[in-house]
Amino acid sequence: MTTSAPCHARRDLVLFWLFALLILGAGLGLRDPWPADEPRFALVARHMVESGNWLFPHRGIELYSDKPPLFMWMQASLLWLTGNLRIAFLLPSLLAALGTLWCVVDLGKRLWTPRVGVLAGLSTLLTIQFTWQAKKAQIDPVVVFWITLSCYALLRHVLHGPNWRMWALGWAAAGLGTITKGVGVIALLMLIPAGIAALRGWPGVRVHARDPKFWLGPLAFLTACGVWLLPMLVAALGNGGEAYRAYIDDILLRQTVTRYANSWHHEHPWWYFIEIALTNWLPTVLALPWAIPAWRRRLQRRDPRYVLLLGWVLLVFVFFSIPSGKRDMYILPALPMLCLALAPLLPGLLRKANPQRLLLAFVVVFSLVALATGIAMLTGDPAFERKFMDGRDAHVATGLAWMFAACGGSGLGAALWFGRRRAQLALVAQLTVLWVLYSLVGAPLLNDGSSSRGLMRTVGMAIGPTAELGLVGWREQQLLMADRPATDFGFKRSPQAQFNDGLRWQRAQPARRWLLVEGSALQDCVDKPSARDMGVANGRRWWLLDARSAGGCP
Repeated sequence: MTTSAPCHARRDLVLFWLFALLILGAGLGLRDPWPADEPRFALVARHMVESGNWLFPHRGIELYSDKPPLFMWMQASLLWLTGNLRIAFLLPSLLAALGTLWCVVDLGKRLWTPRVGVLAGLSTLLTIQFTWQAKKAQIDPVVVFWITLSCYALLRHVLHGPNWRMWALGWAAAGLGTITKGVGVIALLMLIPAGIAALRGWPGVRVHARDPKFWLGPLAFLTACGVWLLPMLVAALGNGGEAYRAYIDDILLRQTVTRYANSWHHEHPWWYFIEIALTNWLPTVLALPWAIPAWRRRLQRRDPRYVLLLGWVLLVFVFFSIPSGKRDMYILPALPMLCLALAPLLPGLLRKANPQRLLLAFVVVFSLVALATGIAMLTGDPAFERKFMDGRDAHVATGLAWMFAACGGSGLGAALWFGRRRAQLALVAQLTVLWVLYSLVGAPLLNDGSSSRGLMRTVGMAIGPTAELGLVGWREQQLLMADRPATDFGFKRSPQAQFNDGLRWQRAQPARRWLLVEGSALQDCVDKPSARDMGVANGRRWWLLDARSAGGCP
C-alpha cells in the first residue's frame, strides 16, 4: 500500500492536468475577440506592439484609463512573441486559469493530501463560471490567479511558517493583482481571519507580526505596485499634458475609490452575489447542504484551515456586496478557496445516496434543457432564436441546434450509463462534451457575428482595397477587425462631434474616403437611399457613407 498510494496519486495528478488542458485549451486560436471587453483589451495590446508605447494604453486616438495595463502588457507580449492575435489574446486567461488550478491542487496537497488537492482542482475546474471566464479574454481570470497565488503563499506562511519567502510572495502577488485590477488587494483580507485566529489561540496559526521580517510583506506589495505606478506617474506628470493628468485622476481615483464608494452602473441589491453563487457556481454549490454542517463541526473542533478559508470567502462576499455596483464575475476570486474547503468532504459526500441523487438530477435536467433547446431550434422558430440570430447567417442556427442536441443527448446517455452510484462521472462526461463542443463548434460558428469580422469583411469588399475608412460611433471590435488601418475621431466623444470631424476628414479626399457610421450616430442630413445599409452586428445597425450620401450635411 505504501508504494501503490504514491503511484495512484501521480496517476490522478497526470489525468487531472490532461483533463484541464483539454477543457481549457480546446478552441484556442479558433475565434476573434468578442464584446464586451475582449476587443478593447486586444485593441490596446495591438496598439502597444505597433506604436511601442506600452506605458499609456490607447483606445484609438484616446488614452484608455479604465484599467491598469498589466493584463494588456501580457497580451501585447504574447502578440509580439506569436504574431497571432487569435492565440495571443486568449493565452493570458488560459495560463492564469492553469496557474490558479496549480495553486489549489498544491495547497490542497500541503494542507491535507494529494487526493484532496486533485479534488479541489476538479471542483474549481468543473464550476461553470470558472471555466466560462477562463475561456474568455477578460481581466478577471488573471486577477483570480494573482489573488489565489497570494492566498496560497499567505496560508503557507501562516499555517506552516514562518516562511518569509512565501510571506513576501503573498504580498507581491496581491500588489500585482492590484495593478491588474484594483480589487487584487482583497487577497490581503486573509490576514483578518488569520490575525483573529492567532489572537484567540487557534492551534497552528501564527502571523509572526513581531518579527522584523514582517515588513518584507508590505515592502513587496509596494514594490510590485511600483512596477507600473512609479514610471507611469513620472512620465504623466513630466509630460504635463492635460490628457495625462486626467488619465491619473481617472485610473487612480474614479475607477477605484469612486467606483467602489459610488458606483454608477450595474446596480444590484446586497444579496445579488448569493444568487450568483447559487447559479453560476453550479454544480459545486450542490454540495453545500451537506458541507455547511460538516464545516460547522470542524470549526467547533478549532480546525484552523477552515476558519481561514471560509472566513476569507465570507469577507470577499461582504466586500463586494457593500457597493451598489455589482457584476457576476466580481466574486469569482472566492471560488478556489471555497473549493479547497469543500474538497476534504467530497469523498464522504459522494458515498452518500442523497448527494448522488442530487448530482444525477442536475445532469439530467441540464441535459434535457440542452436537448429541448436544440430540438426547438431545429423544428421551430422560437422568439429567442430570432433575436439571437439577428445579424448572423442561417447556417449558424442549424449548427448551434445540433451542438445543443449533442450536449443534451450525451448528458442523458452518461446519466444512464453511470447511474446513481457514479453520478460524478456522468457530470464530468457531460461538462467535457459541453466545453469541447462549445470551443470547437459553437464559438467558430458565432465568431463572424460576435466579433464583427463578418461586418468588416463586407465593408472592406464594398469600398475596395485602395479606399480609406473612418469610423463614427464605433465599438472596439470594428476598429480591431477592420481589414486596413482605420481612422477614428475619438471613442468617448459625442456621436455628433465624431460625425462632424468625420465629414471634414472625408471631404479632404472625397473620392477615396468612406465613413462607417453606427445607426444612432447617423444624422438626419444624410441621404439614406444613397447610403449603404450594412446590416446588424452586435445588436447595432451600421451604415456606409460615401461623400455623395453625406453631401447634404453642413
